[in-house]
Amino acid sequence: MTRRRPRSAPAPLPQRDGIDPVRVRLPVEGADTWPTLRDHLVGRLSAADGTIDAMISEGRIVRADGSAVTAASAYEPGGSVWFHRDLAPETPVPFAIGIVYRDDHIVVADKPHFLATTPRGSHIAQTALARLRRELGIPTLGPAHRLDRLTAGLVLFVVRPQDRGKYQTLFRDRLVAKEYEAVAAHDPAVPLPATLRSRIEKEPGVLAAQEIPDGEPNAETEVRLDGRAGPLGLYRLTPHTGRTHQLRVHMNSLGLPILGDPLYPDVAGPVAPGDFRRPLQLLARALEFRDPVTGHEHRFVSARTLRAWTSYASWATEPADQ
Repeated sequence: MTRRRPRSAPAPLPQRDGIDPVRVRLPVEGADTWPTLRDHLVGRLSAADGTIDAMISEGRIVRADGSAVTAASAYEPGGSVWFHRDLAPETPVPFAIGIVYRDDHIVVADKPHFLATTPRGSHIAQTALARLRRELGIPTLGPAHRLDRLTAGLVLFVVRPQDRGKYQTLFRDRLVAKEYEAVAAHDPAVPLPATLRSRIEKEPGVLAAQEIPDGEPNAETEVRLDGRAGPLGLYRLTPHTGRTHQLRVHMNSLGLPILGDPLYPDVAGPVAPGDFRRPLQLLARALEFRDPVTGHEHRFVSARTLRAWTSYASWATEPADQ
């Protein structure tokens, strides 16, 4: 019999603007090093001088039972403390999140370009998860999977924490059929349809993923040409795996880099905050799966369009509008 992992105790602090409090686990190893909780936090957390002391004096750091940590609180090996970080200003992403479907178990969102799926790095409040929690009034909402910040389209969120693992397992076990659309140059010399298989690896801290020559394949994508308009092609991409940047890497390997891609073939660096011009022309168009909770067969389709396909001149010269 497989043992279930015990559920974590609920956070002693409420969400703030759709953002969960930070939890810091206190290791058992080396407990003698820190006589007080304050000593451990000052040594462990990257914070400006005086920040931890100010937070403690204001009662902003609490234990699991909700009691405030003081400057004299003894270190508690194996325990946890919680607090809300002070967020740096973020450039608002001025595009609405569409809702394709909602019931008691899931929310299917139609994410715009430039909006991260979940809090990470410098993108915290300006994420689909935080915004949906606020806009829909569902503080328990959590992601079943993730979509790149620069990619638009469908993202599945789960309403109840106890159901989240069931939906995440669908993606892990490749039981979700996913379809993407992309706009890139048309090259009649590229034989399509094609199935690409390769090994893709991405190192932490490195912007671009890499294909490893002769490596054991861990990424597979079907590529079809759905339409042609002058020098451009509209491509249907069907991934059978979910490696980071897989579709972008595979289109680039065909010599057909997706329009607006700042990494492939040439690394131009991250898109600057507030620069909403020339969005990456990649769209998560459809999701199809059998609901693990209700048993319903679902197929969801994004209502968004790729502007370079409908109006290349507008995409090339004007800020995004979706």
